[in-house]
Amino acid sequence: MTTFFSRVRLNPTRRGSRQLIASPQALHAAVMGSHSGAVSTPTGRVLWRLDRPTSHEIELYVVSPSRPDFTGLIEQAGWPTTETWETTEYDGFLARLTSGQQWRFRLTANPVRALARDNARGHVSPHISVEHQQAWLLGRAAAWGFALADDGSGTAALQVSNRHTAAFDRRSVGPDNRPVKGRVAISRCDFTGVLQVDDAELLRQALTSGMGKAKAYGCGLMTLARP
Repeated sequence: MTTFFSRVRLNPTRRGSRQLIASPQALHAAVMGSHSGAVSTPTGRVLWRLDRPTSHEIELYVVSPSRPDFTGLIEQAGWPTTETWETTEYDGFLARLTSGQQWRFRLTANPVRALARDNARGHVSPHISVEHQQAWLLGRAAAWGFALADDGSGTAALQVSNRHTAAFDRRSVGPDNRPVKGRVAISRCDFTGVLQVDDAELLRQALTSGMGKAKAYGCGLMTLARP
C-alpha cells in the first residue's frame, strides 16, 4: 500500500482560508473530501497539520494512504491561478529510515492524560504546563521508535511553542438522525527538536498512523528534516 505526502499552500487573505482555520472540523472535512480512495488502512490513515512559517504563509501538510486531489480546497482557500499542491510518494523516504539516524522534527500534538475514577479509566485532561507537555512526549518517544537527542547540556533537544486551546463547534447526528451541535476544546502545542531513530519500523508506523489523540483535528502528524 502506497503512502503519500502532500503540501498545500493556503492563501491567508481569502475568506475560505479564514473559515477553515477557525474550524478544525471544517478543515478535517475538506481534507477528507480530497480523497476518493482509502482514508484508513491497517498501516496508516489520513493525517494533517497546519504550519505558519511566517505571518503571510499557511502550509497544510497531509499524509494519506491514497493519492489526494486538492482542487476543491485550492479553489476555496488556495492560490488557484498560480499554485496547486505538491504530492509525492512517501514510501521511499520511510524505507530509508534506519536506527541511529538523527533528524530534526516538528509535531503538533494534543498532550493529554487519562484521569482514573474508582480504579477505572476516567475522562481525559490536557497537560497545560511546558514541563508536563515535554514529559508527555518524552514518555511516549520509545513506543514511537525514537529518543530525543541531547542538546549538549545533558537535556533533551526539545522545544515547545504555539501552546493554545482551539475551541470550535462540532456537529454530529444524534440517535434520532437530528443534527447535534456541541462545543469542543482541544489543547494543542508544537514540539520541535532533534530525535534519534531507535526502532525504524515503530517510527514508520507512528509517521503514518499519527501520534497521540485528536488526529482528526490537525494533531499527530510529525515531519522530519535533515539536521
